[in-house]
Amino acid sequence: MHVTSERRLDDGVLEREFTLGEIPGTLWTPESLAPAPLILMAHNNGLPKAEPRLVARARLSAAYGYAVASIDAAGCGERPRSAADEQARADLRRAMKAGEPVDEIFESLVGPLVENAVPEWRLALDALLTLPEIGGPVGYSGWTALGIRLAVLEPRIAAAGFFAGGYVPRAQREEARQVGIPLLFLLQWDDEGNPRQRALDLFDAFGSKEKTLHANLGGHIGTPWFEREDGDRFFGRHLK
Repeated sequence: MHVTSERRLDDGVLEREFTLGEIPGTLWTPESLAPAPLILMAHNNGLPKAEPRLVARARLSAAYGYAVASIDAAGCGERPRSAADEQARADLRRAMKAGEPVDEIFESLVGPLVENAVPEWRLALDALLTLPEIGGPVGYSGWTALGIRLAVLEPRIAAAGFFAGGYVPRAQREEARQVGIPLLFLLQWDDEGNPRQRALDLFDAFGSKEKTLHANLGGHIGTPWFEREDGDRFFGRHLK
């Protein structure tokens, strides 16, 4: 892991940009000298780690005493996209503009994104856990489809907070039954891009004995501010 820049923010959080081979990432750590639990934070369906809403969540969690890391995995953020990805995105824009069904297009786009992203997230996790300021255990927050796959494959993840706003491929909907870690599932009740019943069915499918659903009125980006703090309290019960 190669740190390319670092700066101390006004709230005392240390923000470091790093690269791991071709993978760009950001690590936020609190002022405390004690090793901090780690939260992996990903934005829905491959949006960039620099997305303002993700950065705001990461900084708040770091100020609460967690180390928080995000990467732009393969096909995400500014990383190169395959010709198939670009075609799927063009088909998606056309279908949405025409009011046509989009599930199969999302399937062809998001499914490969998840499969390609998982190995790079696990590689980043290996590197992050070697740092003396990070002491585990590990939580995950954000992109549901990726989080399901990681929770199934990665025993080091102890708890997860999933955002229901992104498309979840059929493969991950089936894998949800294998997820047994504590979960906090955030649902925007009026999310125009995510059918409510599908999200409720996914919550029901999770195999976790401890799972909590927080549903709030509003559209896709209307998650109330207090859910950020509730998320940190959730991780406090399982990571500290």
